[in-house]
Amino acid sequence: MDFVKNLDRDMSLAILSCLDDPSDLVRASAVSRSWRHFVIKQSLSKNLCLKLFHQLTSVDRIIETSNEAGSSSSILMDDDDDTRVLEREHRVYALLAKGCTSSPIRSCIADAIVASTTDNLPEESIFNTLDARGRIGYTPSYWSSTGHHNTSVPETLLYKLKGDLCVVTELSIQPLRANFHPGSPIYSSHYVRFRFGHLDNHSQEDENKYVWTHTSQEFPMAQENRLQKFKLPEPVLCIGGYLLVEFLGRVQRCEMDGLYYICVAHVKVMGRSLAKSFGVVDSDISGKFALKVLSYSDPQEVDEKETELGVREIRRRILRQFVNFLQMHPPVEPL
Repeated sequence: MDFVKNLDRDMSLAILSCLDDPSDLVRASAVSRSWRHFVIKQSLSKNLCLKLFHQLTSVDRIIETSNEAGSSSSILMDDDDDTRVLEREHRVYALLAKGCTSSPIRSCIADAIVASTTDNLPEESIFNTLDARGRIGYTPSYWSSTGHHNTSVPETLLYKLKGDLCVVTELSIQPLRANFHPGSPIYSSHYVRFRFGHLDNHSQEDENKYVWTHTSQEFPMAQENRLQKFKLPEPVLCIGGYLLVEFLGRVQRCEMDGLYYICVAHVKVMGRSLAKSFGVVDSDISGKFALKVLSYSDPQEVDEKETELGVREIRRRILRQFVNFLQMHPPVEPL
């Protein structure tokens, strides 16, 4: 018996809504014409996306880009009577759901943007936190805040993620163990918190330049020399591609000047980047944005171009670290 044909709409909807795998919904839409019509008409792929990530309720339109024609078209979300619109919407959300749940989990940080304070530039720059080695030659590689007498003064590190849409699953931070200080102290913080968001393209004020759409809980940070993992209670969809790491509470005082510092050797973010498939357009303080489809290729596929770009980024970072090293250790002119 084809229950979609023989049962009422609400009962069929209750049954098919139990499918929580995007691939299953795609398979269901291929069973028959009646099943395909039902899956598309009831927006089951879209509903699954909203169930997985409530942040997607902020999508107010979809923009499809035609690579062949070099043009783009906008699909309005309130045009529910147009079957063609519903079919395209089904295709977009099916791709989005698959990318958010089954794309490979990789490192998601694309670049470091700015630190709230830095003690010495460039040798203690935020860019050093991207390097997992902890040393450049014989020189420690780390970021250091400026010192402060007040232990409650926070610090922040701002990063750009790989793409406008990233599903972040886990974050890791390694505080610095300063072997070059008496007693080899570890300059961690009491707690760490993470904010995810986007640029406000309409803001004229630097302090309100970013809109944070999700703020994590405060995680206790151990005063230990290791890469400490902070697993989010559930994956977070970062819309806009910016991550703010907040360090709350200073622990370690420097014996040389009596001030409290926070120092970080490495920051790592793991998750799923949808940079190849989707972009975000016109996100602002209202939280509404357009979802731009860049490609309908399988999010799991990694082409040679992306790999080459990754190699170029690694080379760029190595060159930047090398320049920092030369600035810290200028060559001595022969007598």
